[in-house]
Amino acid sequence: MKIIVIGAGIVGACCAHALVQDGHAVTIVDERDPGDGCSYGNAGQINIGSTLPIALPGILRSVPHWLIDPLGPVAVRWRYLPRALPWLIRWVRAARRSNADHASLKLKALSAPSLDLYRMMLGNEGFTSLIRTVGHLHVWETPTPSPADRLADDMVAAKGIHPRPLTAGDIRDLEPALAPIYPRGLLFPDNGHTVNPQRLVRRLVQGCVERGATLIKAPVMEIGPRNTSVLTATGPLTADAVVIAAGAWSGQLVRRLGIKLPLETERGYHAMLPEPGVALRVPVSNRQHHFVATPMEHGMRLAGTVELGGLKALPNFRRSAILIDHAKRMFPTLQSAQASNWMGFRPSLPDSLPVIDRLPGAPALYAAFGHGHYGLSLSPMTGRLVADLIGGRQPGIDIAPFRLSRF
Repeated sequence: MKIIVIGAGIVGACCAHALVQDGHAVTIVDERDPGDGCSYGNAGQINIGSTLPIALPGILRSVPHWLIDPLGPVAVRWRYLPRALPWLIRWVRAARRSNADHASLKLKALSAPSLDLYRMMLGNEGFTSLIRTVGHLHVWETPTPSPADRLADDMVAAKGIHPRPLTAGDIRDLEPALAPIYPRGLLFPDNGHTVNPQRLVRRLVQGCVERGATLIKAPVMEIGPRNTSVLTATGPLTADAVVIAAGAWSGQLVRRLGIKLPLETERGYHAMLPEPGVALRVPVSNRQHHFVATPMEHGMRLAGTVELGGLKALPNFRRSAILIDHAKRMFPTLQSAQASNWMGFRPSLPDSLPVIDRLPGAPALYAAFGHGHYGLSLSPMTGRLVADLIGGRQPGIDIAPFRLSRF
C-alpha cells in the first residue's frame, strides 16, 4: 500500500519503520527536519514499565498552587486558563485510583517491549551507539515516603516492577557527584535512555529512506477528500492510507475533519549543559522538583516541568533557569557556562494514554498521537500496532484502551 505518515518525530518515525518493514511504500511528511520537534529536547528516558500516568490521586489539592507559581513543576498561564480548564477537569477526573491503575497497566503494555524493539529497528551497532541500558536513579530529600510516594510505589509494584531501594551510602557509591542530601533512592535497573533523542529519530528515518521511503519537508495544510490525500504547502499527495502522528499539532488536523478530542499542549523545558563538570553514570530524577538530569553525548540535559499555555505563547525561559538552580543543589560542582535553553510541545491527553486507532467514519485514516511524557518509551510498540491495524492483523496487545471512542 501507499501510506503517508504525517509527522517525523519519534512516533512518526516508529510508525514509518514498522510500515516499511511490512513492505509498504511510505512517505513521511513534516515541515521540520526529523527529530526537530518535541523529540529534539526530551529527557531521553526509555521507561520499561515504570511509566505512571500524570493524573494521580491527590492532584486536586495541588491545582491552586500551580495557578500562583509560574515556576513550579506544573504551571498554567492565566490567559490560557479558560481554554485549559476543560482539559484540567478531565485530568482531575482521570486521577481517581481506579482510572490511574488502569492507565498505569496499559502504559506498561506499550512500554515493556520498547528496548527490544529499538534494538530490532536500529540493529546492534546502532542500538549501542544511541541507547544505554544502565537504569534510572530516583532520589528524595525526605527520609520517609509521602502518601503520594507510597501510591506510586504500589502502582509500580502492581505491574511487577521492583526497583532496588538505596540508602544514602548506596546513592553516594552510585553517583559520587550528588550532594549528600538524599537519604533514600530507588534504582530502576531495567530502564534505559538515549544519548541523543534527535539523532535517534534521524537514524530511524534514515533507515526508512534507505529501504525506499520518501521524506518530504513541507507543512501539511489539510487532509483531503476520502481521507486518502494530503494537501501540503508544496502540493497534494495521495495514498491508500494516512497516519496522523503530528504530535501536538494532530488536534488541529483532526478538528478539521470534525473530530474533537481533549488533546492539550504541555510545554516542556530543558537546559542543556555542554560542559557540566559532572560525569553521571545513570540518569537521576529529582523527585522533589520533578525533573531529570540525563547524561548525553553532548553534555548533561536537565528536563522536565509542565506548563499549559498552548502552541502560540512565547517561551518562559525562567523555567529552564530554575532547573539549573535546582541541579546545582543536586550537584555542588555543576558548571552551567554556555547553557542553552529549549521549549517544546508535548501532546497530552488527560488520561495519559495515547490515541492509537482507525478514525471513525474514515477507514483510510489512522491516529497515533497523545504520548505525552512517554514518547520514547511508547513509540516502538505504537508503530507495531499501527502497522497491525493497517495490515488487517490482530494487534499484538488489546488496543481498546487507546481508541478514540473513550472520549
